Amino acid sequence: MNISKIVITATLVAATGAAFAEASYPPEVSFVSSKTRAGVIAELKQESDEDGLNYAASAPPVLQPAASTKTRAAVKATLNADATIANRELDVLRINVGH
Repeated sequence: MNISKIVITATLVAATGAAFAEASYPPEVSFVSSKTRAGVIAELKQESDEDGLNYAASAPPVLQPAASTKTRAAVKATLNADATIANRELDVLRINVGH
């Protein structure tokens, strides 16, 4: 009975401590802009008038899958010929087993 009271008390203390932990990290620093809203809107209008806004340049590139020119046998032959590969004995065992 005493152990259950201790466990309940410890749980309540931990929950209370977590509830009062409201300090923000990192500490909030007030930001002061050097430009006005009108100045930013004027810059955007100028860029759009000069066709300087290029949204496609800021988008992530679409990657095309690479087409390999080597066959599986050629890759295996290259790996077998490379003497710097660690665990050569395991590689030889895998090749001989057929995996």
